Amino acid sequence: MTPSVGGRRAGASQSGSRLLRVLEVLAIGVASLALSIGLIVLLSGFFVNRDQAGVSGSGAGPGQAFADLGHGVLRPGQARPAYNSDPPTSGSHVPAAVTRDDVSLSDDQLLQALQVGDVVIFYGTRQPPPGLTQFASSLAPPFTPSLAAVGSSVIIAPRPGTTGLLAAAWTHLLHVSGLGDSLRQFVAFWLGRGAGTGAAGSLPSGTIAFP
Repeated sequence: MTPSVGGRRAGASQSGSRLLRVLEVLAIGVASLALSIGLIVLLSGFFVNRDQAGVSGSGAGPGQAFADLGHGVLRPGQARPAYNSDPPTSGSHVPAAVTRDDVSLSDDQLLQALQVGDVVIFYGTRQPPPGLTQFASSLAPPFTPSLAAVGSSVIIAPRPGTTGLLAAAWTHLLHVSGLGDSLRQFVAFWLGRGAGTGAAGSLPSGTIAFP
């Protein structure tokens, strides 16, 4: 028996409705997937930016910062790397103890002192500027080789050509015209923070100590 025209129309209408529902479900699925991907990308960028900000700010502190060149050990007579500051504040060197205060330091002595956490204040005059020795004593115990070897000394040293005062810590320098709060804050912040130390200023593993 031949289907009626009404029956054919009803069947076509039902098929069209099912197709429409299928298309609607597909459209919803595609839209949900796109939204999920967009949220993932957005959140990923957010957390990456937070991580980068945390890393860039982890070494924040007073003074001019320089890239950390590491603290590799050189043998006497071995070729020197190119340091990125003058005086150097990081880089490979021959471990050399600072045994006296208020005397010229070699780059090896300077880098070893900074590596363990000492702060060095350079002056360019023949004698220490008035008040500098007392200033150093107010921020750290009086100099001894043993204290310097463990990063607990503020070392003063002449350096020809220095104008004013130049303070050095690991990867940082501060140039000031004289004694004052800026220098005090620099010393207080960096004393005890050598190569690889954290906020607590603990000494890095493998630190070489000199008796």
